[in-house]
Amino acid sequence: MRPFSLLVKPTSADCNLACEYCFYLPKKNLYPETKQHRMSDSVLEHLIKTYMETAQGSYSICWQGGEPTLMGTDFFSKAIEFQKKHGSARARISNSIQTNATLITDKMAALFATYKFLVGCSLDGPEEIHNLYRRTTKGNATHKDVIKGIEILKRNNVDFNILTLVSKANVDHAHEIYHYLKNMGFYYHQYIPCAESDENKNLLPFAITADEWGLFMCNLFDLWYPKDIFSVSVRNFDSILSKKVDGINDVCVMGDNCCQYFVVEHNGDIYPCDFFVEKPLKIGNIMETSWEEMMHSPAYLEFGAQKKQWNEKCSTCDHLELCAGDCLKNRMYQGNPSQNLSCLCPGLKTFFNHTQNKFDALSEQIQKER
Repeated sequence: MRPFSLLVKPTSADCNLACEYCFYLPKKNLYPETKQHRMSDSVLEHLIKTYMETAQGSYSICWQGGEPTLMGTDFFSKAIEFQKKHGSARARISNSIQTNATLITDKMAALFATYKFLVGCSLDGPEEIHNLYRRTTKGNATHKDVIKGIEILKRNNVDFNILTLVSKANVDHAHEIYHYLKNMGFYYHQYIPCAESDENKNLLPFAITADEWGLFMCNLFDLWYPKDIFSVSVRNFDSILSKKVDGINDVCVMGDNCCQYFVVEHNGDIYPCDFFVEKPLKIGNIMETSWEEMMHSPAYLEFGAQKKQWNEKCSTCDHLELCAGDCLKNRMYQGNPSQNLSCLCPGLKTFFNHTQNKFDALSEQIQKER
């Protein structure tokens, strides 16, 4: 069986925050039968048991939401015990979690440290920027609680990185964001664009344009290169170097097929992608359907194949090797076909044109020093 990883949502879209730009919060409407969505022990164990029974070089589970820490520390303790119970003695298992960091406790952090969880923390910049869109369900600011949670992780020696969503709040502040994170002692960054649109394909008020994204990334690169290339890890840049140096696609967007992981909802429902959790795209339920069946289901294969069905202009583009047509989310928004150009295409071109020679030089340097 082809290797695959899992993106597990044990609380579905439930979250203690109500970030204005969150694309997943509306997914709670997929499961209206209950207000609170929590993965049961039976689903958790069956999920892990069946995954560990598949032939994988290594097993990778990312816990996400909504907000997965709403499950509490005991849930993740059970997940670890089930992994031990159903995995072979030689099985290599990696756990990661994406969190808003506001509910982190010392007990939870200690567990994450013991079992080497990689923790991704959402932080959009300094207080006045972060708090613009990232607020609680009661409308309260969250920045102080996020920093408190990160400090708990640091105190317990947990590996963590920072995920920054680039929106109208911070797109013009690359310099401020980058240096803020560095000054806070956060040296592992990832930046993702907020490009959400309404049913008329108009950008929502918090979303950014392709040109804004391109300029932000160019400015970010110039802050990072050459001074910080070995002291700050920016995943966006590391992925490009991984592709250039080793030919490895370490992020799904760089591949030419989307059949790389499964999304597991709280009740065991399986979907092909985080951005395509929609009833028509439901592949099965882990309590009823085997991974083998889902891996070879026409719905999954057809979805994955769309990645390579890019616009004809992509085939003659100098940057296709790195862009691969971009994420389907940015091509198929609001009912567009997969052949649609990414809504971020102009910005991606600007960025690649600006950085191509420097990435080539850096790639050569890395290869020579090996």
